[in-house]
Amino acid sequence: MPIKCESVRYGDRTGYFACPERAKGPLPSVIVVSEVMGLNDQIEDVARRIAAAGYAVLAPDLYAKGGVRPEALRRARVDEAMAFMETMPPAARFDKAARDAAMAVLPEDERARILESFGAIFSMINFVPTFVDPLREAVAYLRSARPESAGSKVGCVGFCMGGGLAALLACEEPQVSAAAVYYGTAPAAEKLGGIACPVIGFFGELDQRVNAGIPAFEETMAARGKSFERHVYKGANHGFFNDSGPAYAVDAARDSFARLLGFFAKHLTS
Repeated sequence: MPIKCESVRYGDRTGYFACPERAKGPLPSVIVVSEVMGLNDQIEDVARRIAAAGYAVLAPDLYAKGGVRPEALRRARVDEAMAFMETMPPAARFDKAARDAAMAVLPEDERARILESFGAIFSMINFVPTFVDPLREAVAYLRSARPESAGSKVGCVGFCMGGGLAALLACEEPQVSAAAVYYGTAPAAEKLGGIACPVIGFFGELDQRVNAGIPAFEETMAARGKSFERHVYKGANHGFFNDSGPAYAVDAARDSFARLLGFFAKHLTS
């Protein structure tokens, strides 16, 4: 299916927009929220995949203001840092001593760039609540400014940090009609009362840090009469959907994507 893709600007924000080239609008729309690495080639590919299923899709660049990212968070810089990370065995990537030893053999200027970018990337976790307003702007943009999706239902899906943000957006934006969470942390219990849409969650069995929050999320949603459907994939770890990363698990990715499209078809097209 031919997909129309373009970089877009809405207010002070930018993003990547994709939709079926020949479809007659308005179409239901989906916001794709990135991992902590920010908008990159892999997230743009996910946007195109969802667009090919018949949706208008926007992947916001949460790190850009006025169309410009901070130097340490430029896409080329983030790609360089993540490429270095992938040269290390998975068990060593979050071991500071092992990481420092691997960096010690790099040229000094490269090492300095990567260290600066790592610091900037992982500091973004501290700013997660500030990204909800830009995502609400994305909802408004799709519902009012894009002829391909104006007036139609909006859903969201996010991965890792973006998964937590997708859930937060559902808590704070009443125009969201369906939210999907890939291995994202659950919102605080006091936030969950704001969710008015169905939520689906996809998790890896080995992702113990994130999975520890699932029971409380599920119990709170049930107690408040909210719809929450979860799927935990045996043998899969955090990041299993990211086919550019070392944790990619094709069976879990395939099954979850089929379920994701079914979830959106049920809640965004009726």
